[in-house]
Amino acid sequence: MRRRAFLTAAAFAVAGSAIAPRPATAAAPVGLSSMTRDARPISREERVARIGKLQRLMGEQGVGAMIMESGSSLEYFTGVQWRRSERTTAAVIPAKGEVVLVTPAFEEPSVRETLAVGGEVRPWNEHESPFTVLAGALRDRGAGAGKLAFEDTTRLYIVDGVRATAPALSIVSGTALVRACRLIKSPTELALMQTANDVTLAALRHVHANARPGMSPGEIGALMNSATVALGGSPEFSLVLINEASAYPHGSKQPQTLRDGSVILMDVGCTVHGYQSDISRTWVMGSPTAKQRKVWDTVKRGQEIALAAARLGVAVGTIDDAVRAYYEKEGWGPGYKLPGLSHRTGHGIGLDGHEPPYLVHGDATPLEAGMCFSDEPGIYIPGEFGIRLEDCWRMTEAGPKLFTPLAKSIDDPI
Repeated sequence: MRRRAFLTAAAFAVAGSAIAPRPATAAAPVGLSSMTRDARPISREERVARIGKLQRLMGEQGVGAMIMESGSSLEYFTGVQWRRSERTTAAVIPAKGEVVLVTPAFEEPSVRETLAVGGEVRPWNEHESPFTVLAGALRDRGAGAGKLAFEDTTRLYIVDGVRATAPALSIVSGTALVRACRLIKSPTELALMQTANDVTLAALRHVHANARPGMSPGEIGALMNSATVALGGSPEFSLVLINEASAYPHGSKQPQTLRDGSVILMDVGCTVHGYQSDISRTWVMGSPTAKQRKVWDTVKRGQEIALAAARLGVAVGTIDDAVRAYYEKEGWGPGYKLPGLSHRTGHGIGLDGHEPPYLVHGDATPLEAGMCFSDEPGIYIPGEFGIRLEDCWRMTEAGPKLFTPLAKSIDDPI
């Protein structure tokens, strides 16, 4: 499930929140053209190298194979883009040998369309057990006994089905194995994320210039999605929070309408060849109050403090600690209490909108070059308004580097 999929599905029916999983769009905007024509997708060679690294790590840890059902990790390693349902589609990635992809027989032609690494496809018919087919693939790849790892989002019924069919196997977590491959982004991944962020920022600029009193969150979201499509991106989410709804990070059921003096908080993103952007901007329709201006400036300073705390080798959770210490001095909190910052300072990002590691107190993951994060230390005042500013950044040997420049001011917010 893509990030915020549950949220957007639930919020589509209410006026104060986000759009549907299949985003609504307004009329095609004039004057915008594609920014993604030269975007280069992940190559077959890069995916093969990813599998090779995973196999090497499995061999070092005595793991015979990994099972990975449809989702972002399956896409990462094999290119297969497939939705989850009650019918199992999963790959066996052995420590040695080719990948075996198991899928319903009637879905095989569709699944093959995105399989980018070769290997074998073993279909199963409706009256057959996919777990028997998976167990057979494990045996044929020399992994019918010993340690079998599962990718960490694999659903329990698949784990149980394989365990029952192949009781000689010892089930272990594949989380560390997958994370060791996905944490550090390649130059191609970084380029795709840069393009996605460029598209989203340009679309936000279009919305900012065209938002008008009387508009609903749904209308503003549709305007955002139309601009994103025109710019060559695939809309992933458009969370639009107006007035008091902006005080709640993921919205309110209460209807909201844009008017003079409204706080407008937009949290938006798109994908380019699967890789995601995530940007938040907050501004006021008309003239901001002194309090709104002060809170906006405090949030921007929080963003700057997060970046200043990002140094190679530090535990990523200490970045959150640095922001929270500043906020507490300014009278917010303490800790995660409201009014203040009730959520983490940021999250990893890549193929998934939310990936580990996380900029949250206690995450001890050492910061390395090639890791990518959001920087979004909002402040929320229940019953009044909230301010969130968010830009994504990547760690380099020379320090953090932003994908998009920080907003300048509440008067120049994009």
